[in-house]
Amino acid sequence: MAQIIAGLGTSHVPAIGAALDLGRTEEPYWQPLFNGYGPAQEWLARVDPDVVILVYNDHGTAFSLEVIPTFAIGVAREFPPADEGWGPRPVPVVQGHPKLAWHLAESLILDEFDLTIVNEMDVDHGLTVPLSVTCGQPEAWPFPVVPLSVNVIQYPPPTGKRCFDLGRAIRKAVEAYDEDLRVVIFGTGGMSHQLHGERAGVINSDFDRRFLDDLTRDPQRLIDLPHIEYVREAGAEGIELVMWLIMRGALNRDITEVYRHYHVPASNTATGLIIFENEAEGAPLARAS
Repeated sequence: MAQIIAGLGTSHVPAIGAALDLGRTEEPYWQPLFNGYGPAQEWLARVDPDVVILVYNDHGTAFSLEVIPTFAIGVAREFPPADEGWGPRPVPVVQGHPKLAWHLAESLILDEFDLTIVNEMDVDHGLTVPLSVTCGQPEAWPFPVVPLSVNVIQYPPPTGKRCFDLGRAIRKAVEAYDEDLRVVIFGTGGMSHQLHGERAGVINSDFDRRFLDDLTRDPQRLIDLPHIEYVREAGAEGIELVMWLIMRGALNRDITEVYRHYHVPASNTATGLIIFENEAEGAPLARAS
Protein backbone atom coordinates (compact mmCIF):
# COMPACT_ATOMS: atom_id res chain seq x y z
CA MET A 1 0.00 0.00 0.00
CA ALA A 2 0.99 3.63 -0.26
CA GLN A 3 2.26 5.33 2.86
CA ILE A 4 2.90 8.86 4.06
CA ILE A 5 6.40 8.67 5.43
CA ALA A 6 7.10 12.29 6.32
CA GLY A 7 5.78 15.83 6.39
CA LEU A 8 7.33 19.21 5.77
CA GLY A 9 6.05 22.67 6.64
CA THR A 10 7.48 25.75 5.00
CA SER A 11 6.80 29.38 4.17
CA HIS A 12 6.22 30.24 0.52
CA VAL A 13 7.30 33.89 0.36
CA PRO A 14 7.33 35.10 -3.28
CA ALA A 15 10.49 37.17 -2.75
CA ILE A 16 12.35 33.95 -1.93
CA GLY A 17 11.54 32.64 -5.38
CA ALA A 18 12.62 35.93 -6.94
CA ALA A 19 15.94 35.84 -5.06
CA LEU A 20 16.57 32.33 -6.40
CA ASP A 21 15.55 33.19 -9.94
CA LEU A 22 17.70 36.35 -10.02
CA GLY A 23 20.80 34.68 -8.54
CA ARG A 24 20.78 36.73 -5.34
CA THR A 25 21.01 33.91 -2.79
CA GLU A 26 24.60 34.75 -1.79
CA GLU A 27 23.86 38.40 -1.05
CA PRO A 28 24.26 39.29 2.64
CA TYR A 29 20.52 39.85 3.07
CA TRP A 30 19.54 36.46 1.64
CA GLN A 31 22.48 34.18 2.47
CA PRO A 32 21.46 33.28 6.07
CA LEU A 33 18.01 32.31 4.87
CA PHE A 34 19.19 30.11 2.02
CA ASN A 35 21.94 28.51 4.11
CA GLY A 36 19.15 27.10 6.26
CA TYR A 37 17.54 25.35 3.31
CA GLY A 38 20.58 23.22 2.49
CA PRO A 39 19.87 20.48 5.08
CA ALA A 40 16.25 20.28 3.92
CA GLN A 41 17.35 19.73 0.34
CA GLU A 42 19.77 17.01 1.44
CA TRP A 43 17.05 15.36 3.53
CA LEU A 44 14.48 15.37 0.71
CA ALA A 45 16.99 13.99 -1.79
CA ARG A 46 17.81 11.20 0.65
CA VAL A 47 14.15 10.38 1.34
CA ASP A 48 13.44 10.43 -2.42
CA PRO A 49 9.62 10.32 -2.33
CA ASP A 50 7.60 8.82 -5.15
CA VAL A 51 5.08 11.66 -4.94
CA VAL A 52 4.45 14.81 -2.91
CA ILE A 53 1.04 16.08 -1.82
CA LEU A 54 1.55 19.84 -1.61
CA VAL A 55 -0.90 21.93 0.39
CA TYR A 56 -0.80 25.62 -0.47
CA ASN A 57 -3.01 28.60 -1.24
CA ASP A 58 -3.57 30.23 -4.59
CA HIS A 59 -2.98 34.00 -4.72
CA GLY A 60 -5.53 35.01 -7.34
CA THR A 61 -4.08 33.20 -10.36
CA ALA A 62 -6.04 29.95 -10.63
CA PHE A 63 -8.98 31.26 -8.59
CA SER A 64 -10.31 34.81 -8.47
CA LEU A 65 -12.80 36.29 -6.02
CA GLU A 66 -15.51 35.14 -8.44
CA VAL A 67 -14.99 31.49 -7.43
CA ILE A 68 -13.44 30.61 -4.07
CA PRO A 69 -13.22 26.88 -3.29
CA THR A 70 -12.42 26.08 0.32
CA PHE A 71 -10.43 23.01 -0.79
CA ALA A 72 -9.45 22.26 -4.40
CA ILE A 73 -7.43 19.32 -5.72
CA GLY A 74 -5.53 19.33 -9.01
CA VAL A 75 -5.96 16.12 -11.00
CA ALA A 76 -4.16 17.14 -14.22
CA ARG A 77 -1.06 15.56 -15.73
CA GLU A 78 0.86 18.82 -15.42
CA PHE A 79 0.59 22.26 -13.87
CA PRO A 80 2.37 25.19 -15.57
CA PRO A 81 3.91 28.00 -13.51
CA ALA A 82 1.48 30.92 -13.32
CA ASP A 83 2.05 34.44 -14.59
CA GLU A 84 1.62 36.53 -11.44
CA GLY A 85 2.01 39.85 -13.22
CA TRP A 86 5.69 39.73 -14.18
CA GLY A 87 5.75 36.53 -16.20
CA PRO A 88 5.88 32.90 -15.03
CA ARG A 89 8.78 31.88 -12.80
CA PRO A 90 11.60 30.20 -14.80
CA VAL A 91 11.01 26.84 -13.11
CA PRO A 92 10.00 23.44 -14.49
CA VAL A 93 6.40 22.57 -15.21
CA VAL A 94 5.01 20.64 -12.25
CA GLN A 95 4.15 17.06 -13.19
CA GLY A 96 0.97 15.74 -11.62
CA HIS A 97 -0.04 12.26 -10.51
CA PRO A 98 -3.57 11.93 -11.91
CA LYS A 99 -4.20 8.39 -10.67
CA LEU A 100 -3.39 9.21 -7.05
CA ALA A 101 -5.13 12.59 -7.31
CA TRP A 102 -8.39 11.04 -8.53
CA HIS A 103 -8.15 8.39 -5.82
CA LEU A 104 -7.75 11.12 -3.21
CA ALA A 105 -10.65 13.09 -4.66
CA GLU A 106 -12.96 10.07 -4.54
CA SER A 107 -11.91 8.99 -1.07
CA LEU A 108 -12.07 12.48 0.46
CA ILE A 109 -15.41 13.40 -1.09
CA LEU A 110 -16.94 10.11 0.05
CA ASP A 111 -15.40 10.90 3.45
CA GLU A 112 -17.55 14.09 3.37
CA PHE A 113 -14.88 16.64 2.43
CA ASP A 114 -16.36 18.68 -0.40
CA LEU A 115 -13.34 19.16 -2.67
CA THR A 116 -13.41 21.11 -5.90
CA ILE A 117 -11.85 18.96 -8.65
CA VAL A 118 -9.63 20.98 -10.98
CA ASN A 119 -8.67 19.52 -14.37
CA GLU A 120 -6.56 22.47 -15.52
CA MET A 121 -4.67 24.83 -13.23
CA ASP A 122 -1.64 27.12 -13.28
CA VAL A 123 0.28 27.13 -10.00
CA ASP A 124 1.75 30.24 -8.43
CA HIS A 125 4.53 30.91 -5.91
CA GLY A 126 2.49 29.25 -3.16
CA LEU A 127 3.40 25.91 -4.75
CA THR A 128 6.59 26.60 -6.71
CA VAL A 129 8.56 28.35 -3.94
CA PRO A 130 8.28 25.34 -1.57
CA LEU A 131 9.58 23.15 -4.39
CA SER A 132 12.45 25.54 -5.02
CA VAL A 133 13.59 25.76 -1.41
CA THR A 134 13.55 21.96 -1.04
CA CYS A 135 14.77 20.90 -4.50
CA GLY A 136 16.97 23.77 -5.66
CA GLN A 137 16.93 24.63 -9.35
CA PRO A 138 16.72 21.32 -11.27
CA GLU A 139 15.85 20.97 -14.94
CA ALA A 140 12.83 18.91 -13.85
CA TRP A 141 11.24 18.48 -10.42
CA PRO A 142 12.34 15.11 -9.01
CA PHE A 143 8.84 13.83 -8.21
CA PRO A 144 5.22 14.31 -9.31
CA VAL A 145 3.01 16.56 -7.19
CA VAL A 146 -0.65 16.47 -6.21
CA PRO A 147 -1.64 20.12 -5.53
CA LEU A 148 -4.20 20.80 -2.81
CA SER A 149 -5.26 24.43 -2.67
CA VAL A 150 -6.87 25.90 0.46
CA ASN A 151 -8.76 29.18 0.76
CA VAL A 152 -6.99 31.38 3.30
CA ILE A 153 -7.56 34.57 1.28
CA GLN A 154 -11.27 35.32 1.60
CA TYR A 155 -13.06 35.02 4.95
CA PRO A 156 -14.11 32.50 6.17
CA PRO A 157 -11.16 30.10 5.85
CA PRO A 158 -11.44 26.56 7.19
CA THR A 159 -10.74 26.07 10.88
CA GLY A 160 -7.61 24.46 12.22
CA LYS A 161 -9.69 21.47 13.27
CA ARG A 162 -11.15 21.08 9.78
CA CYS A 163 -7.66 21.22 8.30
CA PHE A 164 -6.28 18.68 10.76
CA ASP A 165 -9.22 16.36 10.09
CA LEU A 166 -8.62 16.70 6.35
CA GLY A 167 -5.04 15.61 6.93
CA ARG A 168 -6.28 12.51 8.76
CA ALA A 169 -8.61 11.74 5.85
CA ILE A 170 -5.74 12.17 3.39
CA ARG A 171 -3.69 9.65 5.34
CA LYS A 172 -6.60 7.20 5.28
CA ALA A 173 -6.98 7.69 1.53
CA VAL A 174 -3.27 7.25 0.82
CA GLU A 175 -3.15 4.03 2.81
CA ALA A 176 -6.07 2.68 0.74
CA TYR A 177 -4.26 3.33 -2.54
CA ASP A 178 -3.49 0.14 -4.47
CA GLU A 179 0.16 0.80 -5.35
CA ASP A 180 3.27 1.00 -3.21
CA LEU A 181 4.14 4.69 -3.01
CA ARG A 182 6.31 6.61 -0.56
CA VAL A 183 4.51 9.90 -0.04
CA VAL A 184 5.68 13.13 1.58
CA ILE A 185 3.11 15.81 2.38
CA PHE A 186 3.96 19.53 2.43
CA GLY A 187 2.01 22.13 4.40
CA THR A 188 2.94 25.63 3.27
CA GLY A 189 2.23 29.29 4.02
CA GLY A 190 2.88 31.74 6.84
CA MET A 191 4.53 32.43 9.17
CA SER A 192 3.54 35.65 10.93
CA HIS A 193 2.99 38.49 8.48
CA GLN A 194 0.53 41.12 7.37
CA LEU A 195 0.62 42.81 4.00
CA HIS A 196 -1.74 45.75 4.52
CA GLY A 197 -3.06 48.33 6.95
CA GLU A 198 -1.53 49.79 10.09
CA ARG A 199 0.02 46.46 11.10
CA ALA A 200 1.68 45.82 7.75
CA GLY A 201 5.02 44.13 8.35
CA VAL A 202 4.12 42.71 11.77
CA ILE A 203 6.31 39.77 12.83
CA ASN A 204 5.71 37.85 16.05
CA SER A 205 8.66 35.49 16.51
CA ASP A 206 7.39 34.28 19.89
CA PHE A 207 4.14 33.12 18.31
CA ASP A 208 5.95 31.54 15.37
CA ARG A 209 8.37 29.59 17.53
CA ARG A 210 5.61 28.37 19.82
CA PHE A 211 3.63 27.28 16.76
CA LEU A 212 6.60 25.17 15.63
CA ASP A 213 7.01 23.74 19.13
CA ASP A 214 3.33 22.83 19.40
CA LEU A 215 3.21 21.35 15.92
CA THR A 216 5.67 18.81 17.31
CA ARG A 217 4.53 18.43 20.91
CA ASP A 218 0.98 19.73 21.33
CA PRO A 219 -0.92 19.93 18.03
CA GLN A 220 -4.22 19.94 19.94
CA ARG A 221 -3.58 23.52 21.07
CA LEU A 222 -3.24 24.56 17.44
CA ILE A 223 -6.31 22.55 16.40
CA ASP A 224 -8.31 24.54 18.95
CA LEU A 225 -6.79 27.93 18.09
CA PRO A 226 -9.49 30.27 16.68
CA HIS A 227 -9.04 32.40 13.59
CA ILE A 228 -8.99 35.65 15.57
CA GLU A 229 -5.98 34.44 17.56
CA TYR A 230 -3.96 33.97 14.38
CA VAL A 231 -4.94 37.44 13.20
CA ARG A 232 -4.22 39.06 16.55
CA GLU A 233 -0.89 37.33 17.16
CA ALA A 234 0.45 36.58 13.68
CA GLY A 235 -1.14 39.21 11.44
CA ALA A 236 -3.94 38.82 8.92
CA GLU A 237 -1.91 36.59 6.62
CA GLY A 238 -0.71 34.47 9.54
CA ILE A 239 -3.93 32.49 9.03
CA GLU A 240 -2.02 30.62 6.31
CA LEU A 241 -0.55 28.50 9.10
CA VAL A 242 -3.75 26.44 9.31
CA MET A 243 -2.49 24.70 6.16
CA TRP A 244 0.40 23.23 8.15
CA LEU A 245 -2.23 21.40 10.22
CA ILE A 246 -3.30 19.41 7.14
CA MET A 247 0.26 18.14 6.92
CA ARG A 248 0.39 17.39 10.66
CA GLY A 249 -2.95 15.59 10.59
CA ALA A 250 -1.70 13.30 7.82
CA LEU A 251 1.16 12.05 10.02
CA ASN A 252 1.21 9.60 12.90
CA ARG A 253 0.45 10.83 16.38
CA ASP A 254 4.09 10.20 17.23
CA ILE A 255 6.65 11.89 15.02
CA THR A 256 10.31 12.84 15.08
CA GLU A 257 11.25 16.40 14.32
CA VAL A 258 14.36 16.02 12.18
CA TYR A 259 15.04 19.63 11.17
CA ARG A 260 13.93 23.19 11.83
CA HIS A 261 14.88 26.53 10.30
CA TYR A 262 13.50 29.95 11.28
CA HIS A 263 14.65 33.29 9.93
CA VAL A 264 13.57 36.94 10.10
CA PRO A 265 13.09 38.73 7.80
CA ALA A 266 12.53 37.60 4.24
CA SER A 267 10.85 40.48 2.50
CA ASN A 268 8.35 41.67 5.15
CA THR A 269 7.66 38.29 6.75
CA ALA A 270 9.06 35.67 9.07
CA THR A 271 9.97 32.38 7.42
CA GLY A 272 9.96 28.92 8.89
CA LEU A 273 10.64 25.35 7.84
CA ILE A 274 10.13 22.13 9.79
CA ILE A 275 10.50 18.45 8.86
CA PHE A 276 8.84 15.48 10.53
CA GLU A 277 9.28 11.75 10.04
CA ASN A 278 6.72 9.24 11.27
CA GLU A 279 7.43 7.02 14.24
CA ALA A 280 5.67 3.79 15.02
CA GLU A 281 2.22 4.27 16.51
CA GLY A 282 2.34 4.51 20.28
CA ALA A 283 5.92 5.73 20.50
CA PRO A 284 6.56 8.65 22.87
CA LEU A 285 6.44 12.15 21.43
CA ALA A 286 9.82 13.31 20.21
CA ARG A 287 11.42 16.41 21.62
CA ALA A 288 12.13 19.24 19.19
CA SER A 289 15.74 19.74 18.24
